[in-house]
Amino acid sequence: MTTSSSRSVTTDVGITSLGLAGILGTPQEPIGVVLFAHGSGSGRLSPRNNYVANRLQRVGLATLLFDLLTDREAGDRSNVFDIELLAERLTVATAWAREQDAIKHLPLGYFGASTGAAAALVAAARARDDIAAVVSRGGRPDLAEPLLNEVLAPTLLIVGGDDTGVLELNQKALATLRCEKRLDIVPGATHLFEEPGALDAVVDLAREWFTAHMGDRARRS
Repeated sequence: MTTSSSRSVTTDVGITSLGLAGILGTPQEPIGVVLFAHGSGSGRLSPRNNYVANRLQRVGLATLLFDLLTDREAGDRSNVFDIELLAERLTVATAWAREQDAIKHLPLGYFGASTGAAAALVAAARARDDIAAVVSRGGRPDLAEPLLNEVLAPTLLIVGGDDTGVLELNQKALATLRCEKRLDIVPGATHLFEEPGALDAVVDLAREWFTAHMGDRARRS
């Protein structure tokens, strides 16, 4: 098992002079770094995403969990669905990660949940081939529809089998994506993957996707 350390960080969000609080977890010998894009008003303290991040660190993936919105912004519900704003913040956090000595040389991926998955896909589309892989957990890729066909990063969509409305949206998005892509369904799981073993299934799928594609990126570099 790979040991890791975590520290609180503040990512610079450029001309707005705001600070986005985050948690950077770095294994001893990281093979890649995964930025988390939370959804539906969640943030760096999300129990589900922290659980996923801790599990990813065990296989050598550094993780950055951070708040896409300030506390004040999060109080306005409309910001949760402002995909352009969320994608912009993710892009700035990506630039911040590229300046950190411990991780700047690593292949980079996005893990998005709910509306955060749409932000991850928009940011990945604009980053072109700079992103090694994207994983969406119970995501809303339909909210990124104008840019879906521009995503180059290999993209894995994970949806609960009982999350029927979101499953249909992901099936439609899968048809639009032109990159390497896959849709995996976790049987019996609902939107938050709260059922026994459901979140572990997400972790296993995400871990496989990230390590495979980040390994490919590292071998090509």
